[in-house]
Amino acid sequence: MFRILSLALITFAAVVEAASARPNVLFIMVDDLGFGDLSSHGATDLRTPNIDRLMADGVRFDNAYANCPVCSPTRAAFLTGRYPDMVGVPGVIRTYRKDNWGRLDTSAPTIAEVFKGGGYHTSLIGKWHLGLDGDAVPTRCGFDHFHGWLGDMMDDYYKHRRHDIEYMREGTELIKPQGHATDLFTTWACDYLKVRAADKEVPFFLFLSYNAPHTPIQPPADCLAKVKARENGISDQRAKLVALIEHLDDGIGRVRDCLEASGLAGDTLIVFTSDNGGQSNVGANNGASRGGKQEMWEGGIRVPTCVVWPGKTMAGRRLAPVTMTMDWLPTLAEAVEIGVPEGLDGRSILPDILGGAAAGAQRTLVWVRREGGRKYGGRAYYAIRRGQWKLLQNSPYEAMQLFDLDSDPMEQSPVTTQPKIYGELSDALRVHINASGQIPWQREP
Repeated sequence: MFRILSLALITFAAVVEAASARPNVLFIMVDDLGFGDLSSHGATDLRTPNIDRLMADGVRFDNAYANCPVCSPTRAAFLTGRYPDMVGVPGVIRTYRKDNWGRLDTSAPTIAEVFKGGGYHTSLIGKWHLGLDGDAVPTRCGFDHFHGWLGDMMDDYYKHRRHDIEYMREGTELIKPQGHATDLFTTWACDYLKVRAADKEVPFFLFLSYNAPHTPIQPPADCLAKVKARENGISDQRAKLVALIEHLDDGIGRVRDCLEASGLAGDTLIVFTSDNGGQSNVGANNGASRGGKQEMWEGGIRVPTCVVWPGKTMAGRRLAPVTMTMDWLPTLAEAVEIGVPEGLDGRSILPDILGGAAAGAQRTLVWVRREGGRKYGGRAYYAIRRGQWKLLQNSPYEAMQLFDLDSDPMEQSPVTTQPKIYGELSDALRVHINASGQIPWQREP
């Protein structure tokens, strides 16, 4: 049953009439892309012309943040517009309970349900990573169409298995496709666009969710050979990651070409972002930031992001305000004039995107990650930011440290002379932790 009661008052006729004038939405989320791993963002050893073109054609975000330095929580924040621990996903959702740190609260309205209730056809192609069965699967969370990967990371981009289990699905049916996962997701996205082009009266919401460039760093052989031939002196490790990113960029270019060939490009709003920062120990470049994936340093949570909306966004414009993944649900719902569910933690940044008045007052923003193993012990660790001030830890066993991002963007010198700021942020974090403690995060065995 559709759970957004406020939308029930919209009549079917009104939905159809309004839908014909609304843009399609293509939301592209990639996996573990470092802020500096695009040629548009300063990388000199890789070439990403297609993502660069997205950045140039629309509004580029200079301070976009993922809701977490790892996958599942950020995806939960995107899906629900809530802090991830407020919908039961403080950490990564995995196959086996002993290593699982999240259970999506499926009573929370999802972005797919919001769009579906507003007359859109909804589709997820690619990675899900928010549940493997029961109600926590795409087709039970508002997506009319699902063609992709239920699980977390793939053990092999060609074999598509995790723990020797097949997680590729079309709808709810197990499938065993052949080919590199990035190519499969690209092809399936193009197939979907061709179908939607035949029914332009019904707009679509497509969440295109790539696994790349997440480990294993496994680019096609021809892509790797091309990088090695071009980049003199590049290490094997870096060459593999560069090739995987360039292969991803090629796929995104193919999808955009399909959008244009289908006659849909002029009526489609495109968002590009990553679910967290790049993984430093596999050669990722997170730009002028400290740290990477799994860390609360800027390198773990600051992500390359842009919006292209033909006729609405100004090409080449840069957006400075701090934004979060959870902001996309209210932003996109407002953009397409659909009712926004109440009680969201994210807020609409549409005024910023369109160049109007700022979206609102300064916010206090929280990041959380719960994880197992001896390093984390099943406990959570946090960061909290208000304006220039950021309080963080990278392990539940270490003390929180305060940083002034205006004077110390590389987070090198902890501030010890601001006890008032430290106390205020500590108090605010404690309130958040208290509230999130009401939400179950472990699934049934």
